[in-house]
Amino acid sequence: MRYLVISDIHANLAAFEAVLEDARGLYDKVWCLGDMVGYGPDPNECVELLLTLDHLCIAGNHDWAVLGKLDIDDFNPDARFASLWTREQLTAPVRNYLDNLPIALVEEQVFTLVHGSPRHPIWEYILYPAVAQPNFKHFNTPYCFVGHTHSPVIFTESETLNEICDATVPEFNNGPMHLGSRRLIVNPGSVGQPRDGDARAAYGLLDIEAETFEHKRVTYPVGVTQEKMKSYDFPPRLWKRLAFGW
Repeated sequence: MRYLVISDIHANLAAFEAVLEDARGLYDKVWCLGDMVGYGPDPNECVELLLTLDHLCIAGNHDWAVLGKLDIDDFNPDARFASLWTREQLTAPVRNYLDNLPIALVEEQVFTLVHGSPRHPIWEYILYPAVAQPNFKHFNTPYCFVGHTHSPVIFTESETLNEICDATVPEFNNGPMHLGSRRLIVNPGSVGQPRDGDARAAYGLLDIEAETFEHKRVTYPVGVTQEKMKSYDFPPRLWKRLAFGW
């Protein structure tokens, strides 16, 4: 079984379509790690496209925010604007779909799927080894996939008790890596709003039989998404950042 692992599409249809085209024929099912909506101009279209695929999806903080399940006062002004705008756009079927997403899943008895972290699935950011290390205690499978930070990374549990875990920034489009025997927390990066200085859409390919995972990047027409955002009077920072991957 082969899985397309995606996260943080953030209503960026052009980026989502580019990922699906780039990964065409390379996966059997989609795992989505949350934040289908928020920030971008195509919330309904992105969810509707996901629904055409054999997939499973978990909830992210922006998915909850547009439903009123999360206090958007904790968001910065731009994110708050996007959440309130998205609330007004959602169709009833899309709203219902988002409202019924689980916050965590265990798949193939080997992979834990969460948006933020195993410890706090909706909100916690795993940006550094000091945050990743205690999170290894909060899942029981060999591997955990997370999103939320919009930055691809691999955290490898230390073989020595009480030592900090290792963090590795992955290479992209360089072939699959073997998952190995050490426990991992893996972030595939963001489809719709990368924040690691690379504007290309990020995703991952998991092969269960081969026990491999590959980090992938693909260029998409950023300007298409930006022009839509401008037409809806989105804050300039939200559309400008897409060209720089921050």
